[in-house]
Amino acid sequence: MNIDTLIAARWIIPVEPGDRIWEQYALAMSAGKIVDILPQREANEKYRAAEIVDLDQHALIPGFINAHTHAAMSLMRGFADDLPLMEWLHRYIWPLERQWMGEAFVRDGTELAIAEMIRGGVTCFNDMYFFPEIAAKQVVHAGIRACIGLIVVDFPSAWADNANAYIDKGLALHETLSEQPLIRTVFAPHAPYSVSDDALLRLRDLAGERGLPVHMHVHETRDEVDQGLERYQMRPLRRLQQLGLLEPSFTAFHMTQMIDEEIENLAEVGCSVVHCPESNLKLASGFCPVAKLLDAGINVALGTDSAASNNDLDMLGEMKTAALLAKGVAGNAAVVPAHTALRMATLNGAKALGIDVETGSLTIGKSADITAIRLDTLETQPLFEPVSQIVYAANRNQVSDVWVAGRQLLKSRELTTLDQAAIQEKTTVWSARLRNTKQDTAA
Repeated sequence: MNIDTLIAARWIIPVEPGDRIWEQYALAMSAGKIVDILPQREANEKYRAAEIVDLDQHALIPGFINAHTHAAMSLMRGFADDLPLMEWLHRYIWPLERQWMGEAFVRDGTELAIAEMIRGGVTCFNDMYFFPEIAAKQVVHAGIRACIGLIVVDFPSAWADNANAYIDKGLALHETLSEQPLIRTVFAPHAPYSVSDDALLRLRDLAGERGLPVHMHVHETRDEVDQGLERYQMRPLRRLQQLGLLEPSFTAFHMTQMIDEEIENLAEVGCSVVHCPESNLKLASGFCPVAKLLDAGINVALGTDSAASNNDLDMLGEMKTAALLAKGVAGNAAVVPAHTALRMATLNGAKALGIDVETGSLTIGKSADITAIRLDTLETQPLFEPVSQIVYAANRNQVSDVWVAGRQLLKSRELTTLDQAAIQEKTTVWSARLRNTKQDTAA
């Protein structure tokens, strides 16, 4: 049988079934789909491949899904560090955005983020930022998969004047992107403290009419919860529930401030949570009770948040931090074992984005969204269990190859669809511009 590509790997880790590791197997793909996974000897007899890729010291895993990003903010990496969230936002980030945020900023920042993510094994990301149509163009150009958030806030920006204008522009973009096979759109109201009841009620109705999920920052900090209690006499999650926004397709980012009743409610509804451990730690926002959420049956995915608050888009690092932090918070070394952490970074992310039928695991019939990680380096030797090595010892520099829908975006550590030198040059120009802004802000 003729196929496009046959990848022979030392290990294939499908994530689904969850405990499976196939050694000396091969993955066959054609027309952008996984068509078979079988022992290498059988694969060589059964298939005639236009391309054969030999990865004899590598593990194949589903591509990482970075379930929460603000990609364009990569241009702000290191701009204002070691500050609490609200000071970081009000004193540095929002003033910088008022001065510089526009089409060029979003174009170049998103391209930088996509390049970093591909080199780190990410095949899909979930973005929330202004000028989403520009981010979508960069997604198409790079060939990566993405969920583009149709952002809504009450305050004006360079992209829209008010909440209704954000919603209207988002709906128009949703229609424009409907034919893009690697892009999905979702409503992305920023946070309970930045979006009014009227806007949220309109989003609720439109989400039901158009079949669009809703994604939102929720319970990111204690201050947010206190503001909600003062302004609405209820916690933000309770307010969202009363407004009718909590549905199975609702995804909440961060969720560091949770009580048992709220965990039970989320489990009953079937909402997803995206855990961003490194950003939350760096901003001292709090601890997401991951072990409790998983025990309750809640789908928990992983995201990096922005490079401005993380300061990287490294899902391998995020997996390790998530696993270790969950153990420390729960006081139980057995919670979030390596296989669970890998699932959170892949299949659980696909479920949170509503694309688990298409991607998130190495399953016959799914899209060929694949990451290869080299495990014969000194840093991952000796090797007793490949999933444990990936989660606890490997780093993103060991990611060698990446495919999205069968198209190779990273080959032997080299980007195939993006010009790394050009990205570095543009980033250097932005660095000089923003450095002057920081000096003015500090003054």
